[in-house]
Amino acid sequence: MPLTTTGELVARAAAHRSAVASFNIITLEHVEAVIAGAESVNAPVVLQVSERAVTFRHGRLLPLARAAVAAAERASVPVALHLDHVRSDALLRQAPDAGFGSVMYDAARLPYADNLAATRAAVDWAHAQGLWIEAELGEIGGKGGQGALDAHTPGARTDPDQARAFVADSGVDALAVAIGTTHAMTTRTAALDHALLKRLNAILDVPLVLHGSSGLPDDELAAAVTGGIAKVNVGTALNIAMTGAIRQFLTARPEAVDPRGYLTVGREAMTRAVAGIIEALGPDPAMP
Repeated sequence: MPLTTTGELVARAAAHRSAVASFNIITLEHVEAVIAGAESVNAPVVLQVSERAVTFRHGRLLPLARAAVAAAERASVPVALHLDHVRSDALLRQAPDAGFGSVMYDAARLPYADNLAATRAAVDWAHAQGLWIEAELGEIGGKGGQGALDAHTPGARTDPDQARAFVADSGVDALAVAIGTTHAMTTRTAALDHALLKRLNAILDVPLVLHGSSGLPDDELAAAVTGGIAKVNVGTALNIAMTGAIRQFLTARPEAVDPRGYLTVGREAMTRAVAGIIEALGPDPAMP
């Protein structure tokens, strides 16, 4: 079916008190696995390409983006394409022509005033291009190889009053909030600050996004949706599934040299992971 947009999927999810899953993709196998997993449970899905993934691909956005668009257009469920954790304005400006309908602009590393100014400028440009734009407030640890922040440090939480002012002054369409998750977690042991999520959901009038969701067990994922999260970002969980399956395959078959064998099991493992995470979020009432 035709490519949809993240904004459409998030708005629909928020209206039905559900959440859309958004998965970071690095390889073509990631693309295929995310779509296959979503199709297996009849759910919409977002394909995310991060700035770090673009860097891995020698700074070239189009090869992976074009593959994602082609795969999405052949999917039996709604699929959107989202550019994630963008810090480079040059990369931001490539989004529309590459097929992206949305972008997450990441200036959260900056002091508040600088974050707001940079995000406001990005929002003005993005909206003029018809892009839906997400931002982040309240530092979430683990990005770029940095150590994870202590979940109890002030910087690892989003302040509700500051968030309300930030949303109003920046004009963003959605806000990623820091409520206890950490990027790049390899164990599903994180716990959310549910009281803070309740306050943020009550005070903000834009959809809430949860980053670092690979570290959450199923019950916490479901509770995040109940608490008002409308978009759930997942990346590391797919890489764990893929790498584990490939490692097991090659350990059992040390003579194997054809990448199609181990990439197949890696893709299948990611497909199962995608389906499981989407199911944990709960059904999408808008899907037939």
